[in-house]
Amino acid sequence: MTRLFGHPGYARFWAADTVSTFGTYLTTVALPIIAIVALDATDAEVGLINGARWTPYLLFGLLAGVVADRYRRRPILVATDLARAVLLTLIASLALLGALSVPALMVLVAAFGALSLLYEAAHQSYLPQLVPTVALTRANARMEQSASLAQTTGPFLGGSLVAAVGAPVAMLVDAVSYLVSGLLLATIRRDEPAPHPGRRHLGHELREGLAWVYRHRVLASYAVTMHARFLFASLASTVLTLFVVRGLDPGLPEDRAAFGLGVVLAVGGVGAVVGNSLSDLAGRWGAGRAIVLGRVVEPLGWVLAALAASGTAGWVMVGAAEFVIWFALGVGGPIEMGYRQAITPDRLQGRMNATIRSLNWGMLTIGAPVGGLLAEHLGYRPAIWVGVAGTAVAAAVAAFSPLRTARHPEPAPEPAPSPVAVD
Repeated sequence: MTRLFGHPGYARFWAADTVSTFGTYLTTVALPIIAIVALDATDAEVGLINGARWTPYLLFGLLAGVVADRYRRRPILVATDLARAVLLTLIASLALLGALSVPALMVLVAAFGALSLLYEAAHQSYLPQLVPTVALTRANARMEQSASLAQTTGPFLGGSLVAAVGAPVAMLVDAVSYLVSGLLLATIRRDEPAPHPGRRHLGHELREGLAWVYRHRVLASYAVTMHARFLFASLASTVLTLFVVRGLDPGLPEDRAAFGLGVVLAVGGVGAVVGNSLSDLAGRWGAGRAIVLGRVVEPLGWVLAALAASGTAGWVMVGAAEFVIWFALGVGGPIEMGYRQAITPDRLQGRMNATIRSLNWGMLTIGAPVGGLLAEHLGYRPAIWVGVAGTAVAAAVAAFSPLRTARHPEPAPEPAPSPVAVD
């Protein structure tokens, strides 16, 4: 670990990511509480608000990848962190003043999503400039472990804070975390080479990024099955939040339900920590096998959620469900990211990451509203079963695809640049 943090800039990059991730879990608890309690949003409206967060990924994801490859990435990270701090402050202020509405919240959440999209395209592409290729899996694992620790304690703290001082104040704390993250990133002094300043062609750059992902033997099967997984997991996740707050223990006051939601999410964080700790061991079987393992285990967690009883036993079951789901994600996450970064040339990192993430997170634009509608018309448990079926089918397809043969690292020859890309 000492050697890893000895790479110039990585320690501050890790610290910035850790701070903002802790804050993010405050908003994870606070945002649905603002929608459900302060705005009295219906199940369908909660789904639409969740979907609005991810709409920019579907609409502008590929463009964000081009931007991340055209410009230095650290200034993008700093600017988007500071802008997100301003947006969260605005949402919290409007909620405190009683001036927030469901349509306004959807617009502001979509703007926040657009900034997060650009941040993430640059964030995942900046890490390979801070550590060598052979250290990427370990570097991602350390960051995933920090994120898992944040997930373990952040929702608990968020639920406690929401119960104590209200959701808008909790969101203000998250705004401060983005401010701190931006300032930490601004202090990184590692030289970042400027991309080639020659003439560029947007259409060519977009096609090149798409071709790298969807014509690659392993990345194509990885990406397509992951898109399907995100669609059905987002559906189930939206329903689970509604189920925990409104349906698991109907007689429970809303502030205690918010606290309970935080505890459930925190248990998921424990699962992610355990999964991250085992990711190095799982990776010895081969990157593809480890990724498939996580995909296959995840639906079992959703089964527990769908079977959850009412009352105390139900709280135990949804906590166990979150543990299993995030354990599965924790095992595969660092290996997935390290594999993607290792096989992709630097000049395509932004487009590769944005292409995969834009459609992954764009699936939430569809899955979250559909989850809200299914919850409203079918009920919470039947809607979660739809998510179970979808994630299970996606896992089965992945298990029999070329993804299972992936090895990390693999040699990645630099694609020959097209004559229209630069002068």
